[in-house]
Amino acid sequence: MTMKNKYVKRSRISEAKFRELIRHFSLDIPSQNIAILINLNRNTVNRYILEIRKRIAEFCEQESPFHGEIEVDESYFGAKRIKGKRGRGAGSKTPVFGILQRQGKVYTEIIPDCAKSTFYLHLKECEFRFNYRNINIYVILLKVFRKYPLF
Repeated sequence: MTMKNKYVKRSRISEAKFRELIRHFSLDIPSQNIAILINLNRNTVNRYILEIRKRIAEFCEQESPFHGEIEVDESYFGAKRIKGKRGRGAGSKTPVFGILQRQGKVYTEIIPDCAKSTFYLHLKECEFRFNYRNINIYVILLKVFRKYPLF
């Protein structure tokens, strides 16, 4: 029995559709627009993108130069209190994430709408895109998925 898609085990979409999804993902196009462009259901695209981000996180963990203790901080900036709300959920607070790296430099990033469960995956995707900013991400992702298929 031949595989329908060499990048995804038990795939219900063709290899060409998956490559197209990866191409749009590497161009940083939102998932709703990807679903429209490649004519797939929004839930299917979201599921694949979540799995892609999980695989990127695994890939980044393998190449991580950090070992031992790393100082990480998360802060929320905005109004102290909005009537009826307190603490972190007080209205429109903006989450900012920082990492203390070598030579005492602090790097921060404002986080777009990101749930707690997907924050780590978002962070690893940003790390991956930054580390490979001068290289075609599409080619790298295809190599990773060829070696370690999804699902």
